[in-house]
Amino acid sequence: MCSSHQHHDDVAADASVKGVTFKVDDMTCGHCAGTIKKAIEHTLPGAAFSIDLENRKVTVAGDAAIAEKAIQTAGYQPERLAH
Repeated sequence: MCSSHQHHDDVAADASVKGVTFKVDDMTCGHCAGTIKKAIEHTLPGAAFSIDLENRKVTVAGDAAIAEKAIQTAGYQPERLAH
């Protein structure tokens, strides 16, 4: 969980992204979402993804295992949701 509650306004949900969705309960603020955004962009360059901070969900189009590892490496605990 994040102790720095700075906000990143460039993180927004995009319902059009299709892929694997993770519930990330410890993503509690804009800073958390920004950290996850950077981790996914670094690990899966060019992959489409969306971050829904309000519902604490991250959806990634691409390799689910790599996306999950990226979120974990960023310091968060993703839980893959069944479709």
